[in-house]
Amino acid sequence: MRLGSHDPFRDVASWDAATTQNWVAALERRAAGRDQIGLRAELLRLAALRPGDTAVEIGCGTGPLLAELARAVGPDGRAVGVEPQPALAQAARDRLARDGLAANTEVYDASADRMPLPDGCAAACVAQTVLIHLPDPTLPAAISEMARVTRPGGRVAIQDQDFGTTALAHPDRALTARILDGVVSHIYEEPHSGRRLPALLHAAGLERIRLRTEVYQETTLTPYTQNFLGRRAENAVRFGLIDADAAQGWLDGVTAMAEAGTFVFTVNYYGAVGVKPRSGRRA
Repeated sequence: MRLGSHDPFRDVASWDAATTQNWVAALERRAAGRDQIGLRAELLRLAALRPGDTAVEIGCGTGPLLAELARAVGPDGRAVGVEPQPALAQAARDRLARDGLAANTEVYDASADRMPLPDGCAAACVAQTVLIHLPDPTLPAAISEMARVTRPGGRVAIQDQDFGTTALAHPDRALTARILDGVVSHIYEEPHSGRRLPALLHAAGLERIRLRTEVYQETTLTPYTQNFLGRRAENAVRFGLIDADAAQGWLDGVTAMAEAGTFVFTVNYYGAVGVKPRSGRRA
């Protein structure tokens, strides 16, 4: 699976212990946020799982959604995570063990477009903030694979952010656009994946497709967002978009707005669900 040339998850196999720990901690901070908890709840509603079902998650990361899938299907069900990054897959296993969910869960070290699972094994296959990292043609191939492992009448439910919808209140609009848009174009293969979800689900042969749009919003500068914007500034310097002084001035502007109570940061998350047709039917 090829990722963007500067995607932070591209070279995870070569991460040292400190880098691994930093990324696991960053993902855990994001997962604990109130908005992220709400986004996972919405994705679970789209998946419409019942006790005893089997649920599959691609790109399960450190496992916050996978744990919730395991709770939704209960002890008689099964939750399966697929994660190509070994460090994150192990973090997911550790979470499931801590939460007492290891008995009805498993995590495979595998790619979304080549899952070691049989056809039609899942009542639902889900993905959250994964597709943005996937290039064409891997992106549609991954969704086709999600449809393959889903049983007829089951659901494919996907939620992804769309970095073409990021908005940050800042006194220097031109510099903000140069940093946010420029860094995204260097890092992600498909930063507009969210808005493409209905078309991608349709191309995979799914029907009864529905779209939900949620706005991730912050009006206070949380540690996660502060770290996120800090990394954007650092990468803008690394990619030659701006110099270090401009980056620091931009971050100072963010801090000033937070201190004045005028900080605003938003990005759209799109949630889409499609139903796998019964035998012989196609959307």
